[in-house]
Amino acid sequence: MTTPLSGQVALVAGATRAAGRGIAIELAAAGAKVYCTGRSVRGAPATAGRPETIEETAEMIEAAGGRAVAVRVDHQVEAEVEALAARIAADDGRLDILVNDVWGGDTAIAWGASFWSLDIAAVRGLLDQAVMSHLITARRLAPMMVAAKRGLIVEVTDGALNGYRGQLLYDLVKASVIRLAYAMAWDLARTGVTAVAISPGFLRSEAILDGFGVTEANWRAAAEDRPDFALSETPRYIGRAIAALAADPQVRRKAGASLSVGDLADEYGFDDVDGRRPHFWREVEAWLEPQIAAAEPLDGRARFMAEAGYMSRHLTPSRAETARRYAAKLGWTRLGAGLQPIV
Repeated sequence: MTTPLSGQVALVAGATRAAGRGIAIELAAAGAKVYCTGRSVRGAPATAGRPETIEETAEMIEAAGGRAVAVRVDHQVEAEVEALAARIAADDGRLDILVNDVWGGDTAIAWGASFWSLDIAAVRGLLDQAVMSHLITARRLAPMMVAAKRGLIVEVTDGALNGYRGQLLYDLVKASVIRLAYAMAWDLARTGVTAVAISPGFLRSEAILDGFGVTEANWRAAAEDRPDFALSETPRYIGRAIAALAADPQVRRKAGASLSVGDLADEYGFDDVDGRRPHFWREVEAWLEPQIAAAEPLDGRARFMAEAGYMSRHLTPSRAETARRYAAKLGWTRLGAGLQPIV
């Protein structure tokens, strides 16, 4: 059976778990041979408390009839990435899709901490791990794609808009990889290679499921206390988005863009594995609308979502009116260039 990516070769850097695993599975399902890289291998996990490995990801792909190769690579170490590039060139002679999804920073983010209280060593460590690793990987793999005058480079982020993500280090990392995609797109403009950034919605990763005390089989039970969790999506949803981009002959029209999975699902017509088509922030806005319009103050969860919604939207002109209404309901006022909370 011919599949959209038959004959193509993909590299998913950070394919151990979560979005990376879902992306690797879906690229393989679309016909690509997928190199699954990361640091966590059997007997030597790299992320404390997480059992997933790159071998498991490759085995899932192969069990479904796909082709995968698991290779342990620390993408912060340029020599290891250079060796990976040489292996792909020797074994396959091509690379069509490069996905930069290295993250592993959950424990490094001190939510609620002001920037003046951050641990600078932790900041430097995460910037190396989750930003420099992306640049190193693109630097060493892009030449193969440029020489072939084709290919897609994808930077995986969180939050497609330009607003604030609630904590300086988290915001810095996620905004930086968007900027990497944008800047790389300029250098790639005449090469035939396309670079984009892409953000999932509320991604139901292994760690998120564990945190809610549920599994993928019964995850809806957690939505009884957290209605927004009902809007979540599997890691394979972003994989389907990237597979659709890679199969689009007009993908260069999106070069440098910061994209959302929900928008791409609407454009390309794909669903999540359960047949739903989540679009997290659009659905949150619909849920918030009657509460924003009501005379009563927002309850705790609605207030949290309105604050997060404002922070993500207020720098985007097409979302400015929504941000203004949220700020008014929250009792925030205009100071300087943007709306700020009164404290």
